[in-house]
Amino acid sequence: MKKTVLAVIGCGRIARNAHFPALEKMDDVRVKYACDIIIEKADEMKKDFPFIEQTIVDYKVALADPEVEAVFVLTPNYTHYVVTMDALAAGKHVMCEKPITIDYAKSVEMKEQADKYGKILNIGVCNRYNRSVEKLEQLNREGKFGNIYHVYCSFRSFRSIPGLGGAFTDKKQSGGGVLIDWGIHFFDLILYILGGAKLQNVTCDAYCEMAKDMKSYKYEGMWAEETKDVENGVNDVDDFITGYIRTDKASISFNGAWAQNVDKNEMFIDFLGDKAGARLTYGGLFDFTDGSTLETTREEYEIPQQHHAEDVAFFKSIREGVKDRNNIDNILESMKLLDALYASAAKREEIKL
Repeated sequence: MKKTVLAVIGCGRIARNAHFPALEKMDDVRVKYACDIIIEKADEMKKDFPFIEQTIVDYKVALADPEVEAVFVLTPNYTHYVVTMDALAAGKHVMCEKPITIDYAKSVEMKEQADKYGKILNIGVCNRYNRSVEKLEQLNREGKFGNIYHVYCSFRSFRSIPGLGGAFTDKKQSGGGVLIDWGIHFFDLILYILGGAKLQNVTCDAYCEMAKDMKSYKYEGMWAEETKDVENGVNDVDDFITGYIRTDKASISFNGAWAQNVDKNEMFIDFLGDKAGARLTYGGLFDFTDGSTLETTREEYEIPQQHHAEDVAFFKSIREGVKDRNNIDNILESMKLLDALYASAAKREEIKL
């Protein structure tokens, strides 16, 4: 069996928790390089995942290797553009973690670069391979909802700002806060389930309220706490977001919070159709209500690891030369949406698209 030779660039949390465990299960992929600017992180990854052949600091070493066919870009948001553009120009296929990059214009350039060099460029919006999302997309395609006229989504949590003062809350590095970190997943899966909805106009308000004084911010737990810097760091991103979106298929309203003074985690999406509706618990199962019988049902099924599923699909896409659901061509509308929402919040006015 011919194995696809891969270089993984970036050895942070998403690499450790999602992609390397997925790659470990694949017999048809060979990981020649693990790269990180902090070599100790790459070396630690190789220790934990012995199938990694070499560790390097400079990703261009991997790009110069003709044996390498594909690259995973798992670096911070602001570096996605440069690393991906370099990899595509070097003739490599790319799987880049979400978001595509920190703005829509550069996202379009990345798509054009992939087209120019004839390479596959997939984006890590892993929820498109979540079993519940797949089932809801099928139900909508089969007309079981009738006309989905509105979608409401909530991605709200209690005091969950990640890595306060570090890269997560520094707009120059992250591109934004809860909207670009969590919202991209919610909005992308909504647009996917709706069947490639196209944007018409948006309005949004964004707030940075809960940790204006980082030193006094109280929390029970913090994702990526080892990256926080409340003494000297920056917090200039949104911790709460709210707004309204019109598309050619349905309207969408939303509230999102990394942190709120309501001790609840409310992570769900409601799909309202004229024949049926559904509430999807994010990452979990969904309740489906049939308007003709007034019966609500919940199908029980296993939800496979979605990062594994998207990685398998990426390599299949390379081998068959067919763009799949996570190809950048299918994700650009989600990035356009984030840009428009942030523009609306900055201008405090509706944005027409």
